[in-house]
Amino acid sequence: MIGGVPGGRSTYGTCYGVLSWLIEEGTVDHVDVARLAVALVCRYNDDEPGSPWTIVLHVDEQGDERQRTALADVFLGHLGGERVGALPWVRKARHLIDIRVSPIELTPAGEGHALRIGNAARVRATTAVRTEQTVACVIPGYDRLGRELYADELTVDDDPFAWDLAGNCAFATDFEYVSERPR
Repeated sequence: MIGGVPGGRSTYGTCYGVLSWLIEEGTVDHVDVARLAVALVCRYNDDEPGSPWTIVLHVDEQGDERQRTALADVFLGHLGGERVGALPWVRKARHLIDIRVSPIELTPAGEGHALRIGNAARVRATTAVRTEQTVACVIPGYDRLGRELYADELTVDDDPFAWDLAGNCAFATDFEYVSERPR
């Protein structure tokens, strides 16, 4: 959403992407997930009825089994919460291909970040789009303003996904997901 105007259809009708989160602090049902990462490789087609997301969820190999399960439960929407419930692959139909344990590195680079998900994906988005308008995205919540970036590299080889793109958009911001599920 740029300048308060929501986006529309994907430029070419099909959206390919990689989303990632680095958790600075947090717990899930008393399981500490701080300093762990999650990544989602995804695709959807605007013209497919309901435009369901096809996804592979990667959970950080640095976590133990309890931590990885907790992360998968959050990012697949099993624990509820207003922000998580708004995520497109949670509120819409989805095809979950797999949950994979992977090394995930998300590091600052230029004005943005670099991401590596094992051998499955490499993303570099280092140059900010210059605009005076506010930029936001549904993924962290529209109240979280962020930076739109140009992707220098978006390379994926993560069965069934494979693409090599550059020059497309990227987005960076912070987030806060809180479950409303009774404890």
